[in-house]
Amino acid sequence: MSTDRVAFVNLPLRIRDYEDELVDAFRKVLRSGAYIMGPEVAEFENALKGYCGVDHVLGVANGTDGLIIALRALNIGAGDEVITAPNSFIASAGAIQMTGAEVRFADVGPDYNLDPAKLEAAITERTKAIMPVHLTGRPAPMDEIKEIAKRHSLYVIEDAAQAIGAKYKGRPVGSLGDIASFSLHPLKNLQVFGDAGFLSTPCKHLYERMSGLRNHGLVDRNTSSEWGLNSRLDTIQAALGLVQLKRLDAWTEGFRSIAAQYRESLKDVVSVPEELNHEYSVYHNFVVLADRRDELMQYLDNKGIDTKIHYPILLHRQPAAKHLKLPEGSFPVAEDQVQRMVSLPIYPELEDSEIKRVIAEIRNFYSA
Repeated sequence: MSTDRVAFVNLPLRIRDYEDELVDAFRKVLRSGAYIMGPEVAEFENALKGYCGVDHVLGVANGTDGLIIALRALNIGAGDEVITAPNSFIASAGAIQMTGAEVRFADVGPDYNLDPAKLEAAITERTKAIMPVHLTGRPAPMDEIKEIAKRHSLYVIEDAAQAIGAKYKGRPVGSLGDIASFSLHPLKNLQVFGDAGFLSTPCKHLYERMSGLRNHGLVDRNTSSEWGLNSRLDTIQAALGLVQLKRLDAWTEGFRSIAAQYRESLKDVVSVPEELNHEYSVYHNFVVLADRRDELMQYLDNKGIDTKIHYPILLHRQPAAKHLKLPEGSFPVAEDQVQRMVSLPIYPELEDSEIKRVIAEIRNFYSA
């Protein structure tokens, strides 16, 4: 086994050229004493408004809280249903269930995103919203989803945790639904140094409602208008986020450049993700569908190359979802994909030699 591994992620590499700037931002907040809702929070929110093409952005403690707050702001709760994809991270379904609403799933398409053709069959008289997940950083087919939502008078909540910077027909993800929730977890394309997230919305009323919900429903220091969460974005994380945001465009181009190399060099041996003319994907993960997937992953591991599966247990097969009583075969496209998908290393700090090594070893596996 090679000792010179190609790591799936290598977070310390990212800060090597600007660590001093992060330390300076940290020190400024440390000396200010404004650790909760300090001025950097509003500054970060304002910067993200321009980036996401919306009038209102709200920092929160994490992306999961963001989804819960979004659902609460739309008065979704017990007795309601929300439709989402079965192949996302736990948080997508978990946030719905945590409001007291029930999750319903619809199958996905070749892009791993909700398939509009499967949505209508999942809608019932209890359905209140559709939650498309821009999985892997590829925008979901929002025009078709929004048309269905409009026809059935449903809200659209974007789970944009993996997709900051992605665009659909020229419009940024986060500006395409009623509310969007983003994660700033350290593994995301725009990350901070702990848990954090933010919400975006074009609606002033929803913004104001969510502002209260993130802070115990407080209207002043001592008065709560409704029960809310303690989900404020820490000032230190906002300050560090401002340093990171300046570099996001360059990082995005790095992700996209690596994805282009993988796609061109591997398209004849595995199924690689397409990028349609109206899409601008940010490749939080680069997921291929591979024959003999488990053998391939073991071979790459032996060659010193890390890979992952996102996500090996579909949401309707999680122990937490057993009450839904959804048998195997309920979502055939997602269930086929999860047997063959594998995520390759992709982050801007990958060296050209490492990218070429990943490509060469995958080709070697299939040529053998």
